[in-house]
Amino acid sequence: MNPEESQTPEPIDEWLPEKQEQSNAIEHPENLPAESVVETETLSLLVDNKNDATFEQPRSNAEVTKSTTELTEDSTDELVAQLEAETTALESEIASESQDNLLYAQAEQRLVELQRTEAALKEEIATLQVSYKTLQTQIGETQTTLGRLVQESLAQLEQRKQALQISVEQLERRQDRIRNEMRTTFAGASQDLAIRVQGFKDYLTGSLQDLAAAAEQLQLVPAVTEREKPTVREAKPVESQPGTPQFAQQQFQDTTKQIRRLIDQYRTKPDYYGPAWQLRRTFEPVHAERVSNWFFSQGGRGALRTMGSRLQNILIASAAISILHKLYGDRVRTLVLANTPERLGEWRRGLQDCLGIGRPDFGPDRGLVLFEAPEAAAQKADRLVKANQLPLIIIDDSEEQISLSLLQFPLWLAFAPDPKTVRNYDDDF
Repeated sequence: MNPEESQTPEPIDEWLPEKQEQSNAIEHPENLPAESVVETETLSLLVDNKNDATFEQPRSNAEVTKSTTELTEDSTDELVAQLEAETTALESEIASESQDNLLYAQAEQRLVELQRTEAALKEEIATLQVSYKTLQTQIGETQTTLGRLVQESLAQLEQRKQALQISVEQLERRQDRIRNEMRTTFAGASQDLAIRVQGFKDYLTGSLQDLAAAAEQLQLVPAVTEREKPTVREAKPVESQPGTPQFAQQQFQDTTKQIRRLIDQYRTKPDYYGPAWQLRRTFEPVHAERVSNWFFSQGGRGALRTMGSRLQNILIASAAISILHKLYGDRVRTLVLANTPERLGEWRRGLQDCLGIGRPDFGPDRGLVLFEAPEAAAQKADRLVKANQLPLIIIDDSEEQISLSLLQFPLWLAFAPDPKTVRNYDDDF
């Protein structure tokens, strides 16, 4: 045998236990530190190389040692490089894990914020639901209230509509009545005719005045002086001032004739532009009959049935006032009694229109006085009688009862409502 082959088994036997330990270390690397892992890997490489060398050819101890040293150095460098690469990878993994941890913490914080926001939104939604229910209740109440108000407004409008319809019907009836009066009395036509006649009269008067002025300037005949004739004054009969006028007795025939003449004049020859206190309106036979009845049958003290219109009553009263002013002048003081200011206003306007008088003629010390209470009218009439005046009391047909204190005076004219007809005083004028 070769002496080298006889010496080779000894180191192999010594090396086997180490190889077993290394193999155990390789099988359980988690129990060893990093340096032992490196050494173990180096030894395993050496063992593999030795096995390869054994199969190739037997070497000497020096060559084996040398090769082992070279292999160890080369494998160590490779392992160090490999370890550095693994360390870098581990560091990057650790860094990525730390970054992941940071992202996880941020995600958790964001999740907490979202949960808070969700809770706040839920509370707000609950509040909005309560507000929505409240608003629905209020809207329902408002709709109910509006419906009730609309119904009430419609009812009020319906009432106003009915009232307006009644007013329109009343005005239409008044219009028809006025048209009938104008057709029957020809008041409008006669007034138009009177205006034209008065205009022609004014034209003729102006023309005659111009003609007279021109004739005075002509000297055709020499002026002849004549003796002045003595003026003869007509002896006026002495008028007695009786306390109570009498129109129906035989001894007052002259007064009766004058009254009839004035009534006929008012009826046949109306003067629409006459002086104040003279009747200026159309006087029909029915009016003349009522005035004659009051003067001659009732003696200036009595009631006449109403004509159905305050305008017609004012026309009859104006005729009586005008006749009395012709007979007694300014001694006559007319007292008008009506129970409301509106009716007194109608009497004022009607008397101004019929008699051609103005507002200065109305007053406590003037020709016409208006009263709402019979007591005040009686007191004023009493003072006028004591002052030697002649009060004429005119009572509107709206007065349901006549005060006895007014019946003691010599002249009073009351208009009695017709019991067969029901009058609406709002239809007048």
